[in-house]
Amino acid sequence: MPNNYFQFKQFTVYQDRCAMKVCTDACLFGAYVTELIIKENIAASNILDIGSGTGLLTLMLAQKTTTQIDAVEIDEVAYQQAANNFSESPWGERLHIFNDDITAFRPGKKYDCIISNPPFFEDDLKSVDKNKNAAKHDTTLTLQQLLSVANAFIIDDGIFAVLLPIHRVNYCMEEAAKLNLFLHKKVLVKQTPTHDFFRGILIFSNHSSTLMEETITIKNDTGNYSERFEELLKDYYLYL
Repeated sequence: MPNNYFQFKQFTVYQDRCAMKVCTDACLFGAYVTELIIKENIAASNILDIGSGTGLLTLMLAQKTTTQIDAVEIDEVAYQQAANNFSESPWGERLHIFNDDITAFRPGKKYDCIISNPPFFEDDLKSVDKNKNAAKHDTTLTLQQLLSVANAFIIDDGIFAVLLPIHRVNYCMEEAAKLNLFLHKKVLVKQTPTHDFFRGILIFSNHSSTLMEETITIKNDTGNYSERFEELLKDYYLYL
């Protein structure tokens, strides 16, 4: 049985009421986007987390920025758990969560950074658990809808970051191009040097720029976390 919570250095993610638990690739994603904001001096005065689940990504961003962060979660139970996780964190006063369908969400503002770990197993075998279907499949949000929302809510010179399974990466790039969302960074992730890539981190903007590409291996050939993974997660994971 998964743990009821995941303890980080500066915050705790309780997850017993959420269909999707904290996972390594989501942690890597949150750490990578946070590093990008800092290294590229992105003036992220407003951040939006679409499909927040436990609130993991919002909390990772909050740890290293001073910005206001809005999170949207359609599932009421997950929304309540994320709200509790936010209120018990050191940054609760600037974290705001909404129990809403993102396609109906009207924030009255645009965002410098939009991040999403969406329901991504479209057309794959579905679970009998309806909550897991909503969390893992696009039964509540299609990739096209997600891209349209991001395109509508992002400011000029803002970024949209999304985590996807590897077989959805090219499709996402094609659909984004139709909306004039330009790929800024493409990061392919594998578990070990001998495994195939299994996740892709895509960073889009609404201005054309030179594409930067990177590959990240989570563990090296000795079974330990790779140097790059440790660099990204050392400020979050308890034992790094």
